[in-house]
Amino acid sequence: MTAPALDLDRPLALHPLTFHADGDEVTVGRADIGLFGVFPPDGAELLRKLTDGVPPNAAAAWYADEYGETVDIAEFLEILVEYEMLVGDGESAAAVGPVRWRRLGEALFSWWALAVYALVLLGGVVAMITVPGMAPHARNMFFTESLVVVQLALFFGQVPLILVHESFHALAGRRLGINSSLSIGRRFYFLVFETRMDGLVAVPRKQRYVPILAGLLADALVLGLCALLAAAVGVGHPVGRIALAFAFVTLLRVVWQFYFFLRTDLYYLVCTVLGCNDLHVVASQMLHQRLNSLLRRRGTPVDESSWHPRDREVARWYMWLLLVGYVFLTLSLLFAIVPAIAHVVQVIATRLQGDPTALGLLDATVFLVLTIGPVIAAAVLAARSRRA
Repeated sequence: MTAPALDLDRPLALHPLTFHADGDEVTVGRADIGLFGVFPPDGAELLRKLTDGVPPNAAAAWYADEYGETVDIAEFLEILVEYEMLVGDGESAAAVGPVRWRRLGEALFSWWALAVYALVLLGGVVAMITVPGMAPHARNMFFTESLVVVQLALFFGQVPLILVHESFHALAGRRLGINSSLSIGRRFYFLVFETRMDGLVAVPRKQRYVPILAGLLADALVLGLCALLAAAVGVGHPVGRIALAFAFVTLLRVVWQFYFFLRTDLYYLVCTVLGCNDLHVVASQMLHQRLNSLLRRRGTPVDESSWHPRDREVARWYMWLLLVGYVFLTLSLLFAIVPAIAHVVQVIATRLQGDPTALGLLDATVFLVLTIGPVIAAAVLAARSRRA
């Protein structure tokens, strides 16, 4: 269906829409598919008329009387088609049903639950400070002499904990009636799990903070539980050593959140506080323009009219943070990660030059897959993204 084929003198069929006013803008869209657009207040009111069953031509006449200006209603309807707000031929209006797991989300983020989480974290921190041998340290990861066992345990043990992190995001959103989806993505050369909550833009800004910070809350809870478990069984006990290993790796995930330029949870928190819409994209485009200008080369033209004023303002300084971050990661890859992987490959090759056993071959294969596999997967995702 396209806008010119519509009968402008008859009411339109629209999918159920949500409206959220935020300052001088109104976010309107479909919560069922997470597709939203930002409209000026007069445009949102015109859209409300259409949702109330007013024919497009009559709505355009109302707009002219109300605001003293004419509107190109055909062009306006093309925008609605772009955001999939109109019901197409042979299509039924989207059914808005209850969001699954909403009650569980409400329970997990109630005041009494948050109080329990705070007590667990506080207890874990006290244990790490007062119990000898429990302070976070890199050596905690090596709970056994077998590097392969360490990697297997941390790799497969961290997967459910990462899913807990993402599930907390999803459930915090679902308690607000927001649907979510989990996918695998990448941040530069890192492979990551992602929880998409596109409907978050359609709720008041102050209600977005808990869903954004929910993953960090889950990490803090895991950190506290691991520390308390290690303190209970003893740091010398195998279970205690494993718990401390998971606690340290979880702490590294928390530190990773401060890599704002990788669009971590704290990046979205900063964007929400500053009132930005798509800061990363605008900063990236602005940075490319600045670098192309310095290098005197022609780049792909950018439609700056699509930049939100607040994004443009913040991107003027954020783009340099973006540049520093990517330079840091690139240097880390070239001078730390690649040499380390090369050294590991060399050590394994030396060991296999003799008369390797089946167990030795298995250890070498598993170690290489777990070390290099995520980097290769991130590279594949990057290549597919560029082709798309």
